[in-house]
Amino acid sequence: MAYVVTDTCVKDFVCVAECSTAAIAPAMGDPAAATVAQVYINPDECIDCGNCAAICPQGAIFTSDELPAAKAEFADKNRAYFN
Repeated sequence: MAYVVTDTCVKDFVCVAECSTAAIAPAMGDPAAATVAQVYINPDECIDCGNCAAICPQGAIFTSDELPAAKAEFADKNRAYFN
């Protein structure tokens, strides 16, 4: 997994729009957006470009290597959203 969205995400969807592979979901307007607390990155579709992390004003996106230990559970939460 290249990038992971964590709990500081405020669902402003700027990262979704910036993602070049559509690896981040749900998108604004998707009915699922109303049912989740954050957006998620599909680890199988992420190409590790870093566009999402660079644009996130909340600093909610980390590389899996730099994911703080206190937020490690979010790697599994991102993957689970797509399973």
